[in-house]
Amino acid sequence: MDELCDDLVAEHDDLDRLVAPLPPQDWCRDTPAAGWAIRDQISHLTYFDGTALLALTDPPAFRASRDALVAGLPADPSVELGRAVPPTELLDLWRAGRAALVAAARSLDAKSRVEWYGPPMSARSFVTARLMETWAHGQDVADALGAARIPTDRLRHVAHIGVSTRGWSYAVHGHPVPGGDVRVELDAPGGDRWTWGDPAAIDVVRGSALDFCLVVTQRRHVHDTA
Repeated sequence: MDELCDDLVAEHDDLDRLVAPLPPQDWCRDTPAAGWAIRDQISHLTYFDGTALLALTDPPAFRASRDALVAGLPADPSVELGRAVPPTELLDLWRAGRAALVAAARSLDAKSRVEWYGPPMSARSFVTARLMETWAHGQDVADALGAARIPTDRLRHVAHIGVSTRGWSYAVHGHPVPGGDVRVELDAPGGDRWTWGDPAAIDVVRGSALDFCLVVTQRRHVHDTA
C-alpha cells in the first residue's frame, strides 16, 4: 500500500504543479468537460477525496453522503465548493483533504473491503481508483491549459483498471459480457511491455499505454489515438 500511496501522492503533485501558479482568472478556464472550468475539476477531486476519507474512517457517514447524492441533490456538491470559495482556498482544501486520505490509506490492509458508490472494492483497488481519477481530471486541466504532460509508469494503475473493469462496463449498461478473453499489450512510457489476458486470445488490443488510458478514461475517442 505504501508504494501505491506514493504513486498517488506523485499524481497529486503533478496536477498541483499545473494549477498552483495559475492566476485566479485562469481557474475559470473551460475544460473539455462541458460546463466545467478548471476550478470545477479540482473541486470535484476535493469532494470525492473527502467522501473517500469518510469511506475509510466513518462508513455510516459515508453511506449517508452517498445516499443523499444518489437520491439527487438540488446541485452537484462536487463543484459547489469550488464555485463558492476563491482558488487559493480551494487549493488549500484540496491539499489538506488529499493528504488526510493518503494518511488513512497507508494503514489499510490491501485486501480489506471498502464501500463506495458501486460495489465494495479492495483497499488496493480503491486507492488505485483515486489515482485514476486524479490522472483523468488532471488531463482535463492540462488540455484546458494546452499543457503537455510527460507520461509515467504510474499509468499502469490506470491501464489495469481499464482492463479489469471490462466486464463491469458491460454489466452497468445492461449488456451481457461477451465470451472469450481479450489480450491487451501496451507499450509503457518507461520502455516495458505491459500485458494482460490470454496470449492465445483472438481479440487483441495493442498500442501505447498513454493512448489506452486516454480512451478508457474517456478523455480521447479511440479514433483519435494510434
